Amino acid sequence: MRRPAAPLFLARAVYRQRRLRDAARLLPIFGFFLLMLPLMWGSAAGAGRVAVYVFGVWALLIGLAAYVAPGLAQPEADAQQPEDA
Repeated sequence: MRRPAAPLFLARAVYRQRRLRDAARLLPIFGFFLLMLPLMWGSAAGAGRVAVYVFGVWALLIGLAAYVAPGLAQPEADAQQPEDA
C-alpha cells in the first residue's frame, strides 16, 4: 500500500516559526542599512541629531531582537518522527 504524500502546505506553527527565523536573519542587515543612513545625510544634520538617531536605531534593534528571541528558542516544530505501524 502506498504511503500518503507529504502535505502540500506546512502547518501554521511551522510556517510562522520559519518566517520568524527569516526575520531574525534579516535583522542585522536591516540594522546595518539603518545605521549607515546618516553617512548619506552628509553635514546637513548636526552631530547631535546623528547621535540621537544612532542611539534610537540601536535601541530599536535591541527591542526587535528581544521580541524575536523567545520564538527562536523553541525547538523546530516539523522535526517529528514518522509513525510506522
